[in-house]
Amino acid sequence: MTETILRLGFGLGNPALVQADTETGYRFQPNQDLWRFGRTIIYNQYSQRSDPITPEKPPGTLRILMIGDSVLNGGNPIDQSDIISEKLEIKLQNSGFQLEILNASSGSWGLGNQWGYLRKFGVFDSDLVILQIGVHDLVQPTSTSDAVGSIHFPDRPPMLAISEAWSRYAWPRIQGYLPLNAPSSEIPQSQVKPEEQFTENMNTLQVMIRFIRAQDIPVMVVFTPNRFDLIPDAQTPPYYPEFLALLKSETIPVVDVYQAWSTLSPSVIDSFFRDSVHLNEQGNQAVATLICQNLQLGDRLPSCVK
Repeated sequence: MTETILRLGFGLGNPALVQADTETGYRFQPNQDLWRFGRTIIYNQYSQRSDPITPEKPPGTLRILMIGDSVLNGGNPIDQSDIISEKLEIKLQNSGFQLEILNASSGSWGLGNQWGYLRKFGVFDSDLVILQIGVHDLVQPTSTSDAVGSIHFPDRPPMLAISEAWSRYAWPRIQGYLPLNAPSSEIPQSQVKPEEQFTENMNTLQVMIRFIRAQDIPVMVVFTPNRFDLIPDAQTPPYYPEFLALLKSETIPVVDVYQAWSTLSPSVIDSFFRDSVHLNEQGNQAVATLICQNLQLGDRLPSCVK
């Protein structure tokens, strides 16, 4: 009875599965359509948290590729309709545009993992590429496949829903040392000093920019903060000025969520987060609105919110 309730009532025993990958480190296994905790989770044939797509975009459609980490992905607690890319697509379609927004992301991906995804799959004939970069990504090393097979990165279904409920949720909470739904705990430790890791990551970012621009595709960045960067008071994140200076030198438009939210009250900011790093549905909506307000693609896609 317990096994049946956990499977049919909560979707346990059927987690989103990942696979090791020599270029991306790991990515979600293709073609998954899951139901977990009352929420839908879909991964298409390219491991994107998006509906299935055609390799070439449909005629008359604008295609935007978003690539990022668990903030963009949303994870188990966020329904497919409430992730940032889906919120943005709805806003743009309501403004009269026909488009597809692709979400290539995974928990604990660093800039090196994002670059690996672009190398492996390309840009899908997109009209714009949006890189979601979090504060922690500035000094995070590239995640490896070592985490594949762990409780947060399963590569096969568990034998029992009861065992998943215990090992992934109950026992970590009891112990108090692994927060619920926090894949950031799997981020590898950097083997170099933070300033050296930052330099390496910025070099990777510049390589990504050159790769995308070589295909005559514009790039923009969405910079997302952690909760403790803003609460109780806004604190300048490490390497934030240097990061913005690099984007300026590369003439990359940036949607600076940290700056936009730094003037809000702590109670409003707190309502955007579900933990110290990840956003809830309201936070995703707020980020999608900021992107929408600053998104321009020549005459084809003017800002959708005046």
